[in-house]
Parts: sequence; C-alpha cells; structure tokens
Amino acid sequence: MSKKSIPRSEILFQKIQAILEEAKYIVYQKTNSEMLRAYWNIGKEIMEEEQNGLSRAKYGIALLEELAMRLSSLYGKSVSSRNLRYMRQFYREFPKWNAVSSELSWTHYRLLLKVENENAREFYLDEAIAGNWSTRQLERQINSLYFDRLLIAKDKTEIKLVCDNVKDSSHPEDIIKDPFVLEFLDVKENETLAESDLESALIEKLKHFLLELGNGFSFVGRQYRITADNDHYYIDLVFYNYILKCFLLIDLKTEKLTHQDIGQMDFYIRFFEDQIKQPNDNPSIGLILCTEKNKTIVKYSLLNESKQIFASKYQLYLPTTKQLEQEISRERLQIEQEKDLL
Repeated sequence: MSKKSIPRSEILFQKIQAILEEAKYIVYQKTNSEMLRAYWNIGKEIMEEEQNGLSRAKYGIALLEELAMRLSSLYGKSVSSRNLRYMRQFYREFPKWNAVSSELSWTHYRLLLKVENENAREFYLDEAIAGNWSTRQLERQINSLYFDRLLIAKDKTEIKLVCDNVKDSSHPEDIIKDPFVLEFLDVKENETLAESDLESALIEKLKHFLLELGNGFSFVGRQYRITADNDHYYIDLVFYNYILKCFLLIDLKTEKLTHQDIGQMDFYIRFFEDQIKQPNDNPSIGLILCTEKNKTIVKYSLLNESKQIFASKYQLYLPTTKQLEQEISRERLQIEQEKDLL
C-alpha cells in the first residue's frame, strides 16, 4: 500500500513557515551583533574615561552609578550599574572586537565573564559556539566544572561525550525572546507570558480591584521581571503603597497552594529587599492568591515578621482575606460564565 501523499497546501505552509523562521533568526542575529557591538563600545568608553580619572576606584564607582541613574531612565534596566560593570569587563577581556562572536548572546558573555581562568573561559566560548549551546547549557557546563574535569580525566573522550549529550529544553523561539534583546530594541515583553487565559483575566481584574480600593495603592507593573544570576522571574503584579511606604508583590495561582509557591514568594520578597527597596521603605509584603475550582486561599508573607507594629498597620490598609476571597471568587465565576457563552 502506497504512502498517503502530503497535501500541496501543507507543503506550501511548511515552505512559508521555513522562510519566516529563517527571517526571524537573521533579524535576531543582526540585532544581537549590533547590541554586542554597542555594549563593547560602551565598555571601551567607560574604561578610557576611568583611566583618565584622578582616583580610579572611587571615580569609577561614582561614574557608573551616575551613568546608570541617567541612562536607566531613558533605556531601562539594560543599562543598570551592574550591566555597565559587565560592559566594562566585556571590553577588558575582549579588547579586540574581532574576537567577539555574534553567534553568542549577551547572556552567554555575562556567564563567560564570571569564569576567572582565561584558558577555561576561552574553552567554554569555543565549545558554546561549536556546540550551539544555549545559555542554560553553558551555565550547566560551567557549574559542573566541565573544563577542570577534562584536564584531570584519563578518558577525555568519555567525559566529552557525556557533556555533549546533555539535552536542553530551550527552543529557538526562546532565543528570539532574549530579554536583553527586547530591552535593547525597547520592545515590551508579552504580559501574558506563562499565563493561562483565566490567570490573565483574574490578574487584570485584581489590579483594578486594588486600585479602586484606594488606601494608597500605586500600580508598578504586571508580569514584573526580576533577574538573578541570569535567570528571569515574573511577578504577576507589583504595587507600591505610599501610605505604608512598602512594595506589595502578588502572585496568583489557579491550582492548589504548594510549599514551592511560598518559597518562590519568599525569594521575590528577599530580592526586592536587597535590590529594589529604598532605605526609607518598610519591609515588602507578598500576597499569594491560590484559586482552586471551589475555593480561594489567601496567604500573606512579610519578610521580617518581628516587626509586629508594621504587620498590624498594613492590615488597616490592605484588603482583608475575606475581601480578596470574595472578589476573586466573584470574578472567577463571571469569567467562566462569559467563556461558556462564547
């Protein structure tokens, strides 16, 4: 029995899809190359300016902080003081532009710059290009001391085979969505990233609910991205309460509340305490809303629970557990009814 022939329309679809995917990748490569060139040139300018400074250490720190403050207001987090330090190091470690490969992303280079051994860094760079490693693969190989194990291994072939066969779960579209590229192009990230339709709708309703309550709420962001060690995390909603002088972080789940959810919120709060909160701000507050089919669970989290006065004070201005449960349950029912009518 002969095999069923592929419909001509399917063949046409696949050809057009291949054209579009290739075009996307070419655009990304060109953007990535120009972004790397810009960051390299920024590093060069910073290095040359610091060398002209009277007191290099103090001058360098003050210079980067001032630059970050002014540039971040125009170009976002891609020019934070931390990223400017990476750019300076980028130029210092790769003083010749022709030694920079546009086959690797800025995230790749940030990982490579953390490798102090020059020979090891060169090894990882070459292997990442030859093996087309994603940033996750590169980070995994660095953390597993791949280079060091190869040096002491009697059977280098076996070690290499094991490392080369490590599969990565990333997809080509993940490369295109590189947050650094999006920031460089001033493109907004997709607000519905990793959200179900229900979650997205509830988060939008919750945002308006809290703003309507008043009580000092100021909206900061939705799907607010934070970055730690090159990993990106997204907080559903972030508010600032100017009465309490603190951040309110909200995470919404449509499944049963787990210990992992609580641990994740604890991480978010600690990050805000360390990286975002100003000296005069009060401790950040985390709010987890877990909405199962028939019930809503609300859990507050305060990083420094010893501050009982503040813990009592925020209860005067934040919605009560009962208010939140009623609002989420009501909105969920309405959303599901609207969906049934479609």
